[in-house]
Amino acid sequence: MYLSAFFPGQGAQYPGMGQSVYQESPAARQVFACASDVTGQSVEKLCFESTKEELSRTVNSQIAIFTCSLAVLEACKEQGLQFNSCAGFSLGEYTALAASGILSLEDALRLVQKRGERMQEAANKTDGCMAAVLGLPDETVEEICSRTDGIVLPVNYNCDGQLVIAGTKAAVQTAVDACKQAGARRAVPLAVSGAFHTPLMAEAAAQLRSFAESLPVHTPSIPVYTNTTGQLLSAENLPAHLEQHMTSPVRWKTLVQNMLSDGHTTALELGPGKTLTGFARRISKQLSCQAVETMEQVGAAAESVLH
Repeated sequence: MYLSAFFPGQGAQYPGMGQSVYQESPAARQVFACASDVTGQSVEKLCFESTKEELSRTVNSQIAIFTCSLAVLEACKEQGLQFNSCAGFSLGEYTALAASGILSLEDALRLVQKRGERMQEAANKTDGCMAAVLGLPDETVEEICSRTDGIVLPVNYNCDGQLVIAGTKAAVQTAVDACKQAGARRAVPLAVSGAFHTPLMAEAAAQLRSFAESLPVHTPSIPVYTNTTGQLLSAENLPAHLEQHMTSPVRWKTLVQNMLSDGHTTALELGPGKTLTGFARRISKQLSCQAVETMEQVGAAAESVLH
């Protein structure tokens, strides 16, 4: 059986996340300890004791989600699970870089910390937001965005009938209103602090590329599928890829369909939330995906996969 690891993106955070694996898995605790050491803050305290508002700040949520997701991965490995491929949604692609060995855990932590800082700065400079549009074809949402004044773009192609748009608040609101008039079932604001995956992140993306050029890149131990194309990620010229990644749409639906075509039909969503598991059900009935976050879920996953 091919077993894939899916890693969630920003918006999945909540106070107390990761506490179960931290308490019960030595391997998970090592990930938290490394994260605290590299970032110079108590990531345990950030995840377990922060308010919802504190965790929602980009500078906090990215390192918290990344750490929790990798801690769950290590807890799964501790139980004997082995993964044959991986992919992550937006921020989750950075988790995949560490999971695949393209970056060391320490370097990936440094990179994610820098990404959170730069994106927080960009968010503070612009009045940006994101909203999920439900119940319209992608083409309709794309057309509405293209004729809306200001900056608003389709950025997250999640699954059929769900496309996230992002841009300046005024333009996003105008597009949301037009989507509702066009028959959208709902348009839901996302719990993020900026217009991610848009040109409003260009300065942050260039700064991140510059930082990433100092990091050693390794051959992956398992393949990574990337958000930007949905295809396999090449580890060559990773800094340029990361710059493009921050300003390009997340093509999750295409990514999952490509993984399925390559025979990857079983996945575990590792980390907080179950958003990607929900997307999987809507993308294809061929894909079996379950959310794994607590030690109880880790044990259940190991039991179902290994026996």
